[in-house]
This record gives sequence, structure tokens and C-alpha cells, in this order.
Amino acid sequence: MANTPFPIEDYALLDDAECDARIVAAKAKLGKRCVILGHHYQRDEVFKHADFTGDSLKLSRNAAESDAEYIVFCGVHFMAEVADILSRPEQISILPDLAAGCSMADMANLIKVQKCWQELAEVIDVENEVTPVTYINSAADLKAFCGEHQGIVCTSSNAQKILEWSFARRSKVLFFPDQHLGRNTGYRMGIPLEQMVAWDFNKPQGGLTIDQIKNAKMILWNGYCSVHQAFKPEQIDQFLERYPETKVISHPEAAFEVCQKSDYIGSTEYILKTVREAEPNTRWLVATELNLVNRLNEECKAQGKHVHFMSPMLCMCSTMFRTDPQHLAWVMENLAAGHVINRITVPAKEAALAKKALDNMLAVA
Repeated sequence: MANTPFPIEDYALLDDAECDARIVAAKAKLGKRCVILGHHYQRDEVFKHADFTGDSLKLSRNAAESDAEYIVFCGVHFMAEVADILSRPEQISILPDLAAGCSMADMANLIKVQKCWQELAEVIDVENEVTPVTYINSAADLKAFCGEHQGIVCTSSNAQKILEWSFARRSKVLFFPDQHLGRNTGYRMGIPLEQMVAWDFNKPQGGLTIDQIKNAKMILWNGYCSVHQAFKPEQIDQFLERYPETKVISHPEAAFEVCQKSDYIGSTEYILKTVREAEPNTRWLVATELNLVNRLNEECKAQGKHVHFMSPMLCMCSTMFRTDPQHLAWVMENLAAGHVINRITVPAKEAALAKKALDNMLAVA
């Protein structure tokens, strides 16, 4: 066993083939002590090493139910935080590259959300009128904020159920950090667009008037996913001109105008299930991350299905892409040598409040 951890510099120039061999060997040495989680948006070179694949919540629950001592999360920072919160105390959550963040999650930080809450309190009885709802794509301290204020977490799969739960308790919802998931879900529930206002965190009182705040049913944080922001309604129109038989399916993080032109709207798991179970020889235009769409297209070719990426521009999750075979090999060989690096730990008080909000979600959905 090495006395000091192996430095990342020793791995930076290794080619992918050598990294693959080292990852496989380290996995074999660690056995059931380690589980690798691969998010749907992860690059293929890393995704192929995953013991479990899926969305962030599913993966965290898979890890918590496993016998693994080490959870290596090939995703982004908030995902590894959720794994730490939901896993057992003896389990250790690890992120191969600490630079793998989420630009959308970063748009709503605790200071900004607390300021928003205080400014809302100047206009309405915020504690009795507003349920804070955070998308799972957010930092642990924002999940803790929701736990502290009798709020809840949602995913793209269960957002409608979570909003129904929230409105049963209070008349308004503060939804962050993704405005599009909130707007698309609210509209499908029958909430008029004029009752869903966007809170611009760079402006006093969110850039809203007192009447807008009082009349709003949903206050949507002005945040978005840079990947799903790239999809445009005209891309759908242009594709349908060429292939009018195409079915359009979009993730609810896409803009309202894109989702309105889509035949199906749902989470990554929903998109995979819908296309996989579709009739053979069908054509699909998909608005979600590139790696997922490319894998789905390869998988469905044998059934004569054509699965197309909506945007003509290259559009992958750049922060997810930071986790490469070199970082995974570095983490795995260090674990095999007895060194834990890049551990993600949520402070106990924060974790307890965040878990309260997560447990509220799990009880509902």
C-alpha cells in the first residue's frame, strides 16, 4: 500500500485504453466494497464502467441499498451530495472531478434564495403562504432551506405530484432553480401563464411588482439548464418539414415553446422508456442531452427506429464531461490502495434538514 495518494498528474497523460485497464483492475480488487454510478448524461468512456446507470435520485437510492463502502458518482457535485445524504453513515461518497458542477444549480445559491424569501416576506405572509420547492438539481444547503421552511424536493419525474402536495398546504410555491420545469409542469396542471412569474435574482424584489407577487401562484426562479436552453421551436418546425411523421419528445427543462410543440414531455427515464417501447420503424426528435440521445439511437437501430438530437449544434453537459477516464482511474486506483480522495460530505445539520425535504418527496412520490 502506498503511503501517500497517487497524484492526478500521474494520470493526466494516460490514454483511454490504459485507463480502462486500470479501472477494471481496481474494480476487481475492490469488489463489492465499491460501486460506480453513471448518470445518463455521462460520456460513454466513463458510462461503460458504471455498476448502476440512471438519473441522480435513482442512482443515489441504488447506492444506499448496495453493500458498497465507497460510492463513486460519475455525475456532478449535487448528485454526490444527494448520495451522501441518502446513504448509510458508513458509506463514503466520492466525485472523481471536483470541478464537475452544474451551471443551473449554481444560479440559485443560499444567499440569493434567503434574500428572495426576505423580500417576499415584505409583501406577503411568506411562511404561511409559500411552499419552497427545489429541483433535485440544487446544492444541499438549498434542500436544507426547504427542509427548514416545511418545503420539499422534486425531480423531473415527480414534479406534478410535488406541486399538488405543495398547493394542498399553501397557496403559493417558490420554485427553484429551473424556471422551465416549473412553468411546463404548472401549465400542464392548468395554472395560467400570468400566474407564474419569474423572479430575477439580480433585481430588487425579483423585478416584480407587489401585485404580481400577490397574484402569483408560482414564483419561478430565473434559472435554466444551458444544455436544454439550446433547443428552439424552429428546430422542430424545420425537422418536421423534412420528416413529418416524426414524434417529438422533450425534457421539461426545455423552454415552454419547445415543450408546447412536443408530442411527449418527460424526464430522462420517461424519454428512454417511451422511445424503447415505441413501435418499430418510427422516427423521434429528442430534446435532451447529446450522450443520452446518441446511446438511445444506437440501441434502437435494430428495431428500425431513428432517434435524432434536436439541436443542430453540439450540445452536451460540459460539466458532466469533466469526469473522464483519467479521473476515474485516479480515484479507483487510490481507493484500491487505501486512499479516499475527493470525498463529498454534507455537514450533519445541513444533511438532516436536506433529508427532511427529500423524505417529504419520497413519501409523496
